[in-house]
Amino acid sequence: MFLRNDIILYICVSIKEYFLCPLYSILGVYKRILHPYKQVVAHYENEIQMNKIIIPLLLLTFGFTSCKNSEKEIGKLEIAKQYYKALDNSDSAVMKTLVTDSLLTKETDYDYEQTFSKKEYIEEWLKWDSVFNPTYKILEIEQENEIVKSTISKVDKRILLLHEEPTVWNEVIRFDSDKIISIERKNVLFNDKTWERNRTKLLSWIDENHPELNGFLDGQTEPIAMKYLKAIELYNNKK
Repeated sequence: MFLRNDIILYICVSIKEYFLCPLYSILGVYKRILHPYKQVVAHYENEIQMNKIIIPLLLLTFGFTSCKNSEKEIGKLEIAKQYYKALDNSDSAVMKTLVTDSLLTKETDYDYEQTFSKKEYIEEWLKWDSVFNPTYKILEIEQENEIVKSTISKVDKRILLLHEEPTVWNEVIRFDSDKIISIERKNVLFNDKTWERNRTKLLSWIDENHPELNGFLDGQTEPIAMKYLKAIELYNNKK
């Protein structure tokens, strides 16, 4: 009985080895052949996956750097535009963020310059200017290295009376970091004779008819500007 079973087991094992061992051998060879290629494929798959990550990161970094460079290039130009917008709106809050603690202004036609503290420029001059309801327009503007050059027109109640049309000038704005430190101006359209003639008429008429308003040219503060504006209104309505 045991012998018979042993014989059957022997036959089964022999059949298994006969048929399966060659198959295992073939599979072993197959694995050995394919294994290096699998490594190569896996290597390139890893590189592709890494490239999918690295390339977008490089593009993002390049784009960010380009944006930063653009910001540096247009930064001063935008500051200048904001400055003219603040002038047009008589916006003291914005102006405080745009100018340095000491602002130098130059009138090259008259070889005249004046240095304002930030407080003087905003609390006195800007408020004086606002009384006449000014309109500033940028006709041309460009950045040239570290400065901004512009052509500006301005009209207000005072200019309309004295000059009879808008004044136009070229301006050069210089910066200390991201703030305006100096403004240099040269006239393009300004008729001195017209201005002087109309101012003389205004002064004479006010002196004769409203001497209480004399002194409206003595300084650039809001109270003085109010006297100036009152003089203009009375003069315009004298007929």
